[in-house]
Amino acid sequence: MTTRTSRTDKPVDAPTRVLVTGGAGFIGSAYVRMLLGPHGPAGTTVTVLDKLTYAGTLTNLASVLPDPRLTFVRGDICDADLVGRLAAGHDQIVHFAAESHVDRSIDGGAAFVVTNALGTQTLLDAAVRHGVRTFVHISTDEVYGSIAEGSWTEDRPLSPNSPYSASKASSDLIAQAYHRTHGLDVRITRCSNNYGPHQFPEKVIPLFVTRLLDGLDVPLYGDGSQIRDWLHVEDHCRGIELARTAGRPGRTYNIGGGTELTNRELTGLLLEACGSGWEHVRHVEDRKGHDQRYSVDWSRARDELGYLPRHDFTAALARTVAWYRDNRDWWEPLTS
Repeated sequence: MTTRTSRTDKPVDAPTRVLVTGGAGFIGSAYVRMLLGPHGPAGTTVTVLDKLTYAGTLTNLASVLPDPRLTFVRGDICDADLVGRLAAGHDQIVHFAAESHVDRSIDGGAAFVVTNALGTQTLLDAAVRHGVRTFVHISTDEVYGSIAEGSWTEDRPLSPNSPYSASKASSDLIAQAYHRTHGLDVRITRCSNNYGPHQFPEKVIPLFVTRLLDGLDVPLYGDGSQIRDWLHVEDHCRGIELARTAGRPGRTYNIGGGTELTNRELTGLLLEACGSGWEHVRHVEDRKGHDQRYSVDWSRARDELGYLPRHDFTAALARTVAWYRDNRDWWEPLTS
């Protein structure tokens, strides 16, 4: 009897081999923990490729590192030889690895262009050469720019304003080009602002929480009127998994949380959760090119994939604050 195989000559009943780039970072590690958790897909093995820069740490993967289904490789997505060897042994790539902090990109954009654009191209090239079946590219709502009212659909032209978002928009376009030119099954997800445990304390929620827990002041840009949509990292990861398993080749999916807050409103909630007052808030000069409002229309993900955010923001924010309160051993070495 002949065993039917895919274009990678992999038997259809063999385990799915997923390469996760940036899998030791905040969102990537949450995704890996989900894949290997009790409700994860059966028959899936995972390789994490991560450079372990300042925002990536193996402590994020501590609960799954002993799992025989997980392999960790320390390396750079710009290393074409390494990426090629890894792509040759995997069926799918889920690509999180990125430089992602806007303030750092304003201070120096070169690393963002190299990692986010060139690194993505290196992965895509390897995926084509080695017959990877599916490439899921994780992007951001910031590629759309600012929107005064309404919400962006996936068809909105990209109009990034920061070096970070411009580098991510570049990587999105490169990924789309590999689908259109080479026929690679590329699926792009664009998320709103994430929050949850294990987030590096340079982002606003963990930055404010860790400083407030230490009795320190927190910086609020300008008048705090900028609006963001907040998405729990576990909801984001479920959206990514739906895109990986049920998405359409060449399709982009917005993934939102459905909770829009001004930065000032968010600050008030964090002060309350940490038992602090407004005397701990310092108003600082607004960031260069600070987008006023982000809002994604995620009806495509809802209608085509069945995506719905499950986390109530108020309850999930309280759990997030409690996690940082209970896990000082995780974040204190990162802030010292």
